[in-house]
Amino acid sequence: MATAAQGEALLPPYKDASAPVETRVRDLLGRMTLREKAAQMAQVERTVASARALAELGAGSVLNGGGSAPGDRSPACWTGMVDGLQRLALSSRLGVPILYGTDAVHGHNNVYGATVFPHNVGLGAARDPELLRKIGEATALEVRATGIHWTFAPCVAICRDPRWGRCYESYSEDPETVRSSTTIVAGLQGQPPADHPHGYPFLASVREKVLACAKHFVGDGGTDRGINEGNTICSYDDLENIHMEPYLDCIAQGVATVMASHSKWNGERLHSCRYLLTDVLKGKLGFKGFVISDWEGIDKICEPRVAQGSDYRYCIKQSVNAGMDMIMIPYRFEEFLENLVFLVETWEIPMSRIDDAVERILRVKFISGVFEHPFSDPSLLDIVGCKEHRLLAREAVRKSIVLLKNGKNQKEPFLPLATNVKRILVTGTHADDIGLQCGGWTVGWNGDSGKVTPGTSILDAIKESVGVQTEVVYEACATEATIATGEFSYAVVVVGEVPYAESVGDRTDLSIPFNGSDLITRVASTIPTLVIVVSGRPLDIETQVLEKIDALVAAWLPGTEGMGIADCLFGHHDFVGTLPVTWHRSVDQLPLNAGHANYDPLFPVGYGLKMFEK
Repeated sequence: MATAAQGEALLPPYKDASAPVETRVRDLLGRMTLREKAAQMAQVERTVASARALAELGAGSVLNGGGSAPGDRSPACWTGMVDGLQRLALSSRLGVPILYGTDAVHGHNNVYGATVFPHNVGLGAARDPELLRKIGEATALEVRATGIHWTFAPCVAICRDPRWGRCYESYSEDPETVRSSTTIVAGLQGQPPADHPHGYPFLASVREKVLACAKHFVGDGGTDRGINEGNTICSYDDLENIHMEPYLDCIAQGVATVMASHSKWNGERLHSCRYLLTDVLKGKLGFKGFVISDWEGIDKICEPRVAQGSDYRYCIKQSVNAGMDMIMIPYRFEEFLENLVFLVETWEIPMSRIDDAVERILRVKFISGVFEHPFSDPSLLDIVGCKEHRLLAREAVRKSIVLLKNGKNQKEPFLPLATNVKRILVTGTHADDIGLQCGGWTVGWNGDSGKVTPGTSILDAIKESVGVQTEVVYEACATEATIATGEFSYAVVVVGEVPYAESVGDRTDLSIPFNGSDLITRVASTIPTLVIVVSGRPLDIETQVLEKIDALVAAWLPGTEGMGIADCLFGHHDFVGTLPVTWHRSVDQLPLNAGHANYDPLFPVGYGLKMFEK
């Protein structure tokens, strides 16, 4: 009978947690067939992650597309699903666990009841690297609580044009502001020690940390006219000095993965650009983790956008040879697998390229600890949406909102608002709507209006902040009769954008939706008025509207914790946020960035008032 010690000695090296990571990688790679290697390079959507896909064919990774979710979207539902998929993966011939990835881009935003932090544009306004690190820590815990190992965050795009539908996913138009925001990587993954090898993936804890993903490499925020997935037209020097800078910081912090951009650089799709993916990212920048494609990103190498037949095979060949390591397919797994194997067997993709890709994937899997700890930790479930995280989100909201106007003249500031008045009016589409307040990538892909998840609306926050004797009159769209006869001390008008994500949000018209300017004008013509703009980017504010109102606050997309806005409105905390992007006068000026020759914005990048003199 074998002793316990002899049993341990019979373990293959890749299953030996005490063995060096690179030893484990080489051992496991040497045991894999070509088909098993090819399967590791595939990431499939959760709805096609069947027993055949995971147990028989050994797909390397699973994700959920935007809006795709199990059951009632509760934390327990997510945990049950991820653990179930992992059991299937572990029953494969070699027992290689999957990495499960999700878009936790402002908190664990796909999960009902999770803490939803402000979107990146707001966090860029806060200019607080330590706050970003703490948000990364909180997000990592909530993601880990649902058994998930990996978030497709942070987006480190430099947004140079607010017409872009992903503007709110960018911390700033300024590379240095975005660079200082990459501390969220250390929050998500942990801070690597001083002697950590440059570019090598890092994870500090399999219980409390998750793998991060710097995206979208590279230039996604600089496309012509702000068109999502469009063409960034610039020299290599500009690409490097503007758009590539934040990746240096992410790689220095051991970011485990990098996602390629759907966009083009001077007409060449990033998904097939060997120069940028291999020569620059892996060579010059020394990135040792793995590169993942974006959703159906390789399909778009060919036109029409979703390639078929031999075109699809061509797309696979071009992307893998360019340096793509893992393909977010997400649905055509077996077709992808057959084509990739065929391309290797016919020498159109070198075996060395496959081995390099799989080495990188296995490296990240081993450092993630998923071989030793493949399943969720049930004791973490209660941390999702916990009070401590909501208080952190509230702090993030009050640090991110920007005061753009305070009083019709400097001698008579309008804010802070009085709490002991008789009657106030709150109106506007965004005053009492958690969904609009959170924006896109919240429970659903594009987000939605209404009570999409638990939280505190701006109206709720105002009601909680005023004195018991103050009557708060709320109408989503205040009528002329209410405005004329209300005898209000002041009004708060909350307007903004409908939720959107990606190309759905591309806009050439940046006027305030729902006739927001008309509502502001009607109210402000009669009542002293504060306007709060809830948006993922600067919106058009006409001169005559700005002159009529008494105060203006940019709240961005603050997430679930509306009390953070009230904290500043009523003077409990001063405004500290400053504009992370230029606020244009007219879309005719766009693109308009600091340093441009004819820079004449409504408010410049870096602008922001305080209520209290220091």
